[in-house]
Amino acid sequence: MEHFSNILSRYWGYDSFRPLQYEIIRSVAEGKDTLALMPTGGGKSITFQVPALAGEGICIVVTPLISLMKDQVENLIKRGIKAVAVFSGMSRYEMDVSLDNCIYGNYKFLYVSPERLGTELFRARVVKMPVNLIAVDEAHCISQWGYDFRPSYLQISRLRELLPDVPVLALTATATPKVADDIQEKLLFRKKNLLKKSFARENLRYIVRNTEDKIKQLLRVVQGVGGSGIVYVRSRKKTGEIADYLLRNGISAESYHAGLKMDLRNEKQNDWRNDKTDVIVATNAFGMGIDKPDVRFVVHMDLPDSLEAYFQEAGRAGRDGEASFAVLLYNESDKISVKQRMKVNFPGLDLVKRVYQALGSYFRVPYGGGRDMVFDFNLLDFSSSYSFHPLTAYSCLKTLEKAGYIELTDEVNNPSRIFFTTGRDELYRFQVANASFDSFIKLLLRSYSGVFSGFVPIDEEFLARKASVSRDIVYQYLTSLAKQKIIQYVPSKKTPLIVFTTERMDENSLYLSTSSYKERKKRYEERVYAMLSYATTGGKCRSRMLLAYFGEDDAPECGICDYCNSRNGEELSRYEADMIEENIRAVLRHGNVLLDELVDLLDHPPEKALKVIRWLIDNKKLVYGEGNIVKWAED
Repeated sequence: MEHFSNILSRYWGYDSFRPLQYEIIRSVAEGKDTLALMPTGGGKSITFQVPALAGEGICIVVTPLISLMKDQVENLIKRGIKAVAVFSGMSRYEMDVSLDNCIYGNYKFLYVSPERLGTELFRARVVKMPVNLIAVDEAHCISQWGYDFRPSYLQISRLRELLPDVPVLALTATATPKVADDIQEKLLFRKKNLLKKSFARENLRYIVRNTEDKIKQLLRVVQGVGGSGIVYVRSRKKTGEIADYLLRNGISAESYHAGLKMDLRNEKQNDWRNDKTDVIVATNAFGMGIDKPDVRFVVHMDLPDSLEAYFQEAGRAGRDGEASFAVLLYNESDKISVKQRMKVNFPGLDLVKRVYQALGSYFRVPYGGGRDMVFDFNLLDFSSSYSFHPLTAYSCLKTLEKAGYIELTDEVNNPSRIFFTTGRDELYRFQVANASFDSFIKLLLRSYSGVFSGFVPIDEEFLARKASVSRDIVYQYLTSLAKQKIIQYVPSKKTPLIVFTTERMDENSLYLSTSSYKERKKRYEERVYAMLSYATTGGKCRSRMLLAYFGEDDAPECGICDYCNSRNGEELSRYEADMIEENIRAVLRHGNVLLDELVDLLDHPPEKALKVIRWLIDNKKLVYGEGNIVKWAED
């Protein structure tokens, strides 16, 4: 225990582990295959990073989220821990150097995307690595019963065959009992070993509002609760419309979706993290890897596709343990939208085959070729070129992905990278013989470390400012050095990627199982109807409904959701009174209001709100003065 605690303190500055973290670390350290179920924000990365650092060798981390992978590598490097990532979009030479470093360079973490696991390059190198642990993030992706099945995850079992004595730690925030069993089976666990933390969130109040005027209800929630929040919508257009509406009503808000340029997305995300913006209105592209503890509310304007997705997104509220709200806004038109989504998400198999053949033609991939080839991909250009509706084309591509023929990544933001391929002595001779490059090479060496051992991200704009030249001049220097084989230079690019995971099939060879397709459609419908049931059922505790879905059948009623609140009638629990008081504080932060206005702005029944207001006035916490104005008493 002390050794693990010392690592936690040394690298992360924490004095103690969060609940369940130590139990998982101990299980892994004892060499046991382990499945850990931890809610969003539970500190999953610590559970594999600490034991990996405690032992000799390197930890392989499998994750499909390239942006999160790169963030974690960057954070580890900042802490003085050697880490590297290998994913689609890197050149073969880059992968070659990175994998060699994992064999010979004393690296502690290799992050890898699942589609890379089956490549000959990776399999040939991994057996030479001193691997001490395989960590599988988003482990539900390996289960066909899960809500985000990815066939590339099945490659992990082949990795286990290459490394039979290395324990596996599988991690996920959401898994039903059936999915949890399937994960352990697919990952070839030697013995079942499930460690889980209850999904109950005692500080999170689940609310469903059936309303025809969602936007007005949203404003009431945002104004009533106050503080930092996330509003989820399903379309990029609505992110801008709702953010503008909130701005017009005095709320600091920004829109966020995957179509924005990466620099702008990072800027908006950082402004929200640093409390320069109160509310982010976003598609589900926002949130992965975000660990902002003081999010007071998460509002869903539209129904998610599953309770797994809803639970994960709603769970971004209240990670600091303070009272917070998860609000779902619903009306009858949502049922129509759900049925339309079912049609779009499951197009006919004939159309899926047409999209596959069009994709091969689009990239000029010959029949029988293309295996492991990676292409930059523009969905709108592809759809336009072959007269497909973009949403339909996207659904067809995801179907092909589920069938194991391709991988479609999110947008990959790869910065420019360099690697000095010459030794220091040879480089010195080059500098002496080529004086015009000498100053620029010295600038590179002063600005970036590690350039002789692997690819290092660089910023051409930064180098241009340092050298007092234009970015184009910097680019010319870099490309010239690359042509003279002094460096390897990979310019930056930002694009989604298509990976052909098998050779291109002709029409007769392409096999899409009708029964498998129908089974996946059935499972999708079951998840959607479970989400609909949550939204439309008014006679059960919201928390109990969610917990029962994830296998916690004996959970008590939470006492604070909309159902429990209405059932309690006018009797107030201490917890509920505290929440109303906090709600009143949040409203009055925006200024003094009339008593009637205060009652209307609170997200609680008026009779209960008035009870708390009277108590606060009687106890001199609120001042009720002339003109029926209510204000918070001075401390």
